[in-house]
Amino acid sequence: MIRRVRCVAIAFVFTFALIGNVKAQDKLVGTWKLVSASSSTETGLTNKAVYGPNPTGILTFTSDGRMMAIIAMGERKPLSVADRVTAPIEERAEAFSTFIAYAGRYSLAGDKETLHIDVSSLQNWVGTDQTRFVSLQGDQLTLRTPPMPRGGVLQTFELVWERLK
Repeated sequence: MIRRVRCVAIAFVFTFALIGNVKAQDKLVGTWKLVSASSSTETGLTNKAVYGPNPTGILTFTSDGRMMAIIAMGERKPLSVADRVTAPIEERAEAFSTFIAYAGRYSLAGDKETLHIDVSSLQNWVGTDQTRFVSLQGDQLTLRTPPMPRGGVLQTFELVWERLK
């Protein structure tokens, strides 16, 4: 009898833990617009405009656990020609270095989101898991990365998103 009660209790706790995680994940579902992006180093240096003064971006989470992110530096220069393959190499390099996109599956455990990357403008990310720390207040979502390299320096990035209605 005690064993049966324990099994029922464990199943009850497990079920509510899953439901709680689904409900937390559901709070992210929708489309978000990038409001700001900043970075900081372990030495305390901060950059309030890591993607320029007017970054642009769209972030989407679906109810079936998929996500995609597109982030571009503000005031990007257009290529001198419409064909991205024949554009001068310097222009293509600048276009690549001022833009990032990735998509895959996501899971949420407490305030830790794990992104399982299926496709990315950074091929090195494909097949990897990327971690973000989540803070959600009303229609504002803040995602913070663990320290990661950018420009040869380890930085923590903080991106603030606003839910699109």
